[in-house]
Amino acid sequence: MTDHILIERPETHPGVLVIRMNRPDKKNALTRAMYETMANTLVAANKDDTVRAVVIFGVPGSFSSGNDLADFVAIAMDPQASRDVNRFIFELARFEKPLLSGVDGLAIGIGTTMNLHCDMTFATARTEFRTPFVDLALVPEAASSLIGPRIMGHQRAFAMFAAGIGFSAEEARDAGLIWKIVREDELEAETLKAADRLASRPPKALALARKLLKGSVGEVEARMSEELVHFGNQLKSQEAMQAFQAFMSRKK
Repeated sequence: MTDHILIERPETHPGVLVIRMNRPDKKNALTRAMYETMANTLVAANKDDTVRAVVIFGVPGSFSSGNDLADFVAIAMDPQASRDVNRFIFELARFEKPLLSGVDGLAIGIGTTMNLHCDMTFATARTEFRTPFVDLALVPEAASSLIGPRIMGHQRAFAMFAAGIGFSAEEARDAGLIWKIVREDELEAETLKAADRLASRPPKALALARKLLKGSVGEVEARMSEELVHFGNQLKSQEAMQAFQAFMSRKK
């Protein structure tokens, strides 16, 4: 467990479980402990009949700025260090209940791609979706190379996941990445309202409809596995080392 992930069961929203990323000082950069807690929560929620919908939130101004850079270094040195990261993205694909997200501000890397697995994403106008994978000499992850083109078409998906072009909330909505743009002060209320609506629906019928709409989990898992092989190889490459060094120099 980690204090950087808060798990909530709001009394006013029966049947809804909230996962809140809560590391504001690092703009919700995700650590292995945060991934582990979120993966464990999704597994438990899948088995809990009292949970009818799950919502993922960040903090004001930061949904997630992506992976913690220290973890990238650890994973490059020891592939086993990626276990918690990998488990989280696979549990996203395997999750069987309605999954929603409320996004405000930065949504970088996994902060963008986890929304591909959500059934409804609400975002504020100031949100920026960006996936600088190739900028860091890496490749797309979380099956974004499969799901992205399906929902956006090739050219928009290429712009986001290969060219690294950021999308505004409006561009993300037009591309089909998010459901609705809402005001900052309405983000949580609107997202939870949608979760309440889903939690009140006949659960078996809703689960079947969701499964039909999302398609084969096996295909998504296969693409995740393929991406991870390339991601791991690239992470150890000379061009990735150079890209990270350049990135760190710019930060300094």
